[in-house]
Amino acid sequence: MKRKVIRIIGVLMIVLGVSVLSVFAYKKISRELYLRKLLKENIVFEIPSLGIKVPVLEGTDAKALQVSAGHFEGTGSLGHGNYCIAGHNSTIYAEIFNELDQIQIGDEMYLFDTDEKRTKYTYVVTEYKTVKPSDTWVLNDFGDDRLTVISCTDDGEYRQVVVGMLK
Repeated sequence: MKRKVIRIIGVLMIVLGVSVLSVFAYKKISRELYLRKLLKENIVFEIPSLGIKVPVLEGTDAKALQVSAGHFEGTGSLGHGNYCIAGHNSTIYAEIFNELDQIQIGDEMYLFDTDEKRTKYTYVVTEYKTVKPSDTWVLNDFGDDRLTVISCTDDGEYRQVVVGMLK
């Protein structure tokens, strides 16, 4: 009787374990398929030196930043003005910009348009700095064509800001 109970418990544990793993696998596969769809349908941001390639959705609300980078409404357009994007640096949320602090001056960053030719805009990194969250002046138009990438520091206390000038 005791062996039978242990066997049943063992089988239940195996079934439970397989079920939990299946849920995680399903979530990961679904997220990957959704990401691929977003990459096809939206502007794409890439930093090859850091292995970053993400879609850019309009707006910086929580929903957009869960799966992508977000374009700050009211800032520049592709290739014109100060095109500003934000993304998470977090292990809890989308891990989009976790490596951003490794960027080097001179690295190239790309934005790919949604047009038929997928026009590529190349920006060269000229600045990396940290600022207070209240320093929204980094979103201003400076009279040139630039890309500004913003993310939290690891501790969330400050914001990392990477500026690239249009090549």
